[in-house]
Amino acid sequence: MINSSEFTERLQKVIDFYSETASSFAEKIGVQRSSISHILSGRNKPSLDFVMKVLHSYPEVELYWLMNGKGEFPSQAKISISPNSNLTKTPLAPKTTIPESNSEIEKIVIFYKDGTFKSYNS
Repeated sequence: MINSSEFTERLQKVIDFYSETASSFAEKIGVQRSSISHILSGRNKPSLDFVMKVLHSYPEVELYWLMNGKGEFPSQAKISISPNSNLTKTPLAPKTTIPESNSEIEKIVIFYKDGTFKSYNS
């Protein structure tokens, strides 16, 4: 079961890490400002939809860490920089050269260590 006060602390850590305000964080994940306020004050517990919106908007937040406090934040494998962040961008992996070809790229698939993937179609 989730401990609301500890979840609140972890959520505040995410907000602070990206130098977001509660309002800008709410806008970024697509919820009302009052939802953030109610969760941070302990009035409401986060819904599954809320948690999924946080994970979708901030892929470097690990589900297990957010819910249980186990693991790490930010996830070193998935760090990305939000547009409002004061952080410096650093490359995640060495650059890979793609052999030249006259063919057009149809699809790019990125596989993550946690077993998930993202695909991009041209």
